[in-house]
Amino acid sequence: MAKRDYYEVLGLQKGASKDDIKKAYRKLAMQHHPDRNPDNKESEAKFKEGSEAAEVLLNEDKRKRYDQFGHAGVDGMNGGGGGFGGGGFQDFGDLGDIFGDIFGEFMGGGRGRGRGGRRSTGRPGNDLQMPIEVSFHEAAFGVEKKISINRQVSCETCNGTGGKNGARPVDCSTCHGYGEVRRQQGFFTVATPCPTCHGSGQTISDPCGTCSGEGRRRKKVDIAVKVPAGIDAGQRLKLSGEGDAGGMGGPAGDLYVEIRVKDHELFERDGFDVHCTIPVSFSQAALGAEIEVPTLEGKVMVTIPEGAQSGRKMRLKAKGIQKLGGYGIGDQILTIHVETPTKLSAEQRDLFKRLAELDGESNPMGRGFFDKVRDLFQ
Repeated sequence: MAKRDYYEVLGLQKGASKDDIKKAYRKLAMQHHPDRNPDNKESEAKFKEGSEAAEVLLNEDKRKRYDQFGHAGVDGMNGGGGGFGGGGFQDFGDLGDIFGDIFGEFMGGGRGRGRGGRRSTGRPGNDLQMPIEVSFHEAAFGVEKKISINRQVSCETCNGTGGKNGARPVDCSTCHGYGEVRRQQGFFTVATPCPTCHGSGQTISDPCGTCSGEGRRRKKVDIAVKVPAGIDAGQRLKLSGEGDAGGMGGPAGDLYVEIRVKDHELFERDGFDVHCTIPVSFSQAALGAEIEVPTLEGKVMVTIPEGAQSGRKMRLKAKGIQKLGGYGIGDQILTIHVETPTKLSAEQRDLFKRLAELDGESNPMGRGFFDKVRDLFQ
């Protein structure tokens, strides 16, 4: 099959600039890279075709030959016959750098280089997580808690540099400050963290005796945590910069505080509403009554209507939990539970026997139920 025009492969016009060629190849490679398209022969073919086109057009001498003679002018010059040969990308100049950047992105976050192509010396600190337990009321109304955490802090002896007596870090002799070493594996260029500097790009010839050149040491510190009103169990608070200190002047990590809420003996939470079961006596339910019930802010009086049944719910507006951010307050839901007496005096027993004789007229729900049972089996 005849080869397509290299400019056409990259979607460019003849005379395109070197930057345009790089951008076009990078876009094509990111789309059709084999790692993103496993077992896709079409994408693999397009990736190889695009790489071959870019390898020629990014080489000034090869591009001149191609522009003058077409494919005949460069056949046999592309890695040993139009393929990629044993040399891989190591001899491709700009193409190798582009491919290395693409590979770095697949491995998570690019090549991590700073100014001048060198790896940034600062290493960010680790994020930390710890639980904190609060009471039901503290979660509802907010509270400030003191917590102790064991974390990495900047070494006071060397001021975080890792060097003894003011010694400063120098570029690693193995990776020359890049923080990574590369090796060719056939078609791919593989980048791995430098084994000497562990990816930092720098080493210290005279390390600090306190932190052994790390620039950090572990220390127990106390932190004030403001728990906002309305927070619920399982939610997390982010305390920026309160994680491990960064290495070599890098930024500190964050601390994530997971909220755990103790159970309450009377209240249960449902979103921003509070549920509470209220026991009432048989006579209170039958005759109605004014009773005192608990809320998060104290006791209030409520009216139990005459003839209240077990399971009936009553809503107390704005007696629940404040919504996060202060926008509104939930309600308190009361569930009535009619208690059946378990220990009766002789007088009470006589009264209930008399009441039972009159129940037929005063229990409409029961009367209707048994009427339906009778009709069902007739």
